Amino acid sequence: MNSSVKYSKNKYRQLERIVRGFSNHRRIQMLELLSKEPELSVLDVSEKLKVNFKTVSEHIRRLAISGLVMKRSSGASIRHRLTERGINILKFLRTLE
Repeated sequence: MNSSVKYSKNKYRQLERIVRGFSNHRRIQMLELLSKEPELSVLDVSEKLKVNFKTVSEHIRRLAISGLVMKRSSGASIRHRLTERGINILKFLRTLE
């Protein structure tokens, strides 16, 4: 296998991971919320969106894995904010409306 084909497969897998990260209406909703109110905890997101805590936690985890959200420890809680990639994905999604 030549290296350009291998590079392309890795590139496409990375893109797939990113797309899977936001391919859910709840996760898109969370991206929107975090763009307006950065530094929210899972509990904050859960309360603001009126969604089960465990559900929000799993969605935030997927957003973080795909590089759309970053986590920051703040005392006893963990705060979440959009990464540059997350901001760019949200801009892209808004063009599809």
